[in-house]
Formats: sequence, C-alpha cells, structure tokens
Amino acid sequence: MATISEQSIRPKASTKLTRNSKIFKTIIKAIHDKKGSNVVSLDLRKILEASADFFIVCEASNPNQVKAIADNVQDIVKKETNEAAYKFEGYQAQQWILVDYVNVVVHVFLAETRKFYRLEEMWHDAPSMEHTDEPTVKPAK
Repeated sequence: MATISEQSIRPKASTKLTRNSKIFKTIIKAIHDKKGSNVVSLDLRKILEASADFFIVCEASNPNQVKAIADNVQDIVKKETNEAAYKFEGYQAQQWILVDYVNVVVHVFLAETRKFYRLEEMWHDAPSMEHTDEPTVKPAK
C-alpha cells in the first residue's frame, strides 16, 4: 500500500516537456500578447516533489490584466495546441490566477501578490529563465 505522501503527489504526464515544446512557447507568446511582465520559467523536472515539469510565472499591473492574460493563455493554447487547461483557480479575486496544464502550470500575479508569495524563492533550487518580449529586428533593405 502506498504511503500518504505517495498518494498525494499527482503523477506527471509521461510526455517530455521542454522549453522548446509547442505548449511552452505558446504560453509565453500568449502572456506577451497581453503585455505580461517579468516572465520567468522554473524548470522543476529534477525536483521529485514537484507536481509539474515547469512553472511559468508572470505579473500584471491590475486585476483586469491578470484576467486578460489568463484568458488569453487558455484561448491561444486551445487554438494552437488543442490543449485545454486541466484546472484553473483565482478568477474571483484576480490577484493570482493559476492555469494548470499538468506538465506546465501558469501563475499570473498582480505585482504585489507575487512579491508577497515569493513563489520563485520557494522553488529556488529550480533553474530559472527570464523570457523577454524582444521584438525581432529585421535587416534594413
């Protein structure tokens, strides 16, 4: 019989997710489309206790933008990858909306809420990467 701690850990999906995976890139694009800022991904693949392979964390300047980013992530991911969120939470308060795709979990925070919960510090042993919305520079003709 499994122990309580083994029973409480949600199994990860069997697919190998990377930062180059379509769903990962689509989430980052959807966040940037709605002007999400301070976008960081945490690679949790080597952390046994982690319930996902990646967290993608970003912030918004007001509750309407928090909702707009979370909505856009769900809409664009569904359109481009045909993946629906497994779960989502936080739409009522709109200070921290979580969108769970099992292998990747998106956290959209108000800036003050992100500072309060310090999610990146909690998972400090996970390698992190910043994702900027740098415009592509086209060569002059």
